[in-house]
Amino acid sequence: MRIAYDHQIFSEQVYGGISRYFFEVASRIRTFQGYAVEILAPLFVNKYIKDDPLLRVWGMHVNQLPRPRRIVQILNGELVRWKLRHEQPDIVHETYYASSKYGLPRVTTVHDMIYELFPQYFADRDTTPELKRRAIDRAERIIVVSHSTKRDLIEILKVPEKKVDVIYHGNSLTLIPGPSIVPEPYLLYVGSRTGYKNFELALEAYAGSPRLRKDFVLVCFGGRPFTHDERVSIRSKGLEGRVLIDSGSDEKLASLYRHAEVFLYPSLYEGFGLPILEAMHYGCPVICGNTSSMPEVAGEAGAYFDTKSAESFMTRIEGLAYDSTERRKYVELGIEQERRFSWDRCARQTAETYRSI
Repeated sequence: MRIAYDHQIFSEQVYGGISRYFFEVASRIRTFQGYAVEILAPLFVNKYIKDDPLLRVWGMHVNQLPRPRRIVQILNGELVRWKLRHEQPDIVHETYYASSKYGLPRVTTVHDMIYELFPQYFADRDTTPELKRRAIDRAERIIVVSHSTKRDLIEILKVPEKKVDVIYHGNSLTLIPGPSIVPEPYLLYVGSRTGYKNFELALEAYAGSPRLRKDFVLVCFGGRPFTHDERVSIRSKGLEGRVLIDSGSDEKLASLYRHAEVFLYPSLYEGFGLPILEAMHYGCPVICGNTSSMPEVAGEAGAYFDTKSAESFMTRIEGLAYDSTERRKYVELGIEQERRFSWDRCARQTAETYRSI
């Protein structure tokens, strides 16, 4: 069976969660007996596929796409269509939602329903929801990354349940962590801080506890630099010098997870919630909301709180930060829970989806 992955996400992400997902799946399925895998990305910026010499990639890596980028993406699409007309793989797995006319059986993956559930956080001119709907309509099968996402997809877009397969992600961050890079005890927050990520609640919970403010700094990793509004919020809560921001390599992130006292995940909604697995892998107890996909991913290893209550969040943080027995319990549960997810299983189940077509 010949599987082709198109260019879309590999032309957009140098690194990133969605491109990592497709890389992990494609690099495993290519080793399965009876499968041939090719990534069709005429001009791409993605480092995952660039750095794997065993993956068959039709295209050329560039450090950045020439401008205007939209013209390059149109050119990429036309070249991919030309390639598909000549090679005719059995299945095309589209890596994002842009409209395409491949004329072949297709699979699409829906990672979340954030645009549909939280439209207030996105620009009115954003066409992603409409493109997603079209991709879903033209797909033979739809892969979703959690049962929560499946329920939302069926309820909101009225997709037939028989068309949808739930396939969980695995954890890619398994590097051996180095020594701590933060000179004092800290709480950890990872990723984007906008809108539904509920970062302001983390600030409120942290600021509301005099002993947390005294004994721990709050380290934020990844995402954009603090915005003006975030700086104002930090200053107004008396947290200047106690809330730090950093970014960088996977090695740095692994170290931060390993040495953090607690991982804070206040998000209102996640299609999957990969940082939960990352934190658990490194023995960092996870505090998260009992909403959307998070109970599926965290299981009994999640220390849950009310995502609308700063007091509930603060109480949970203090409970884990100052009770070594409680903390050890969640660490052990987390290590066991993370082992239930793997990219090998994800790839095998994805291959089953292809076979079903």
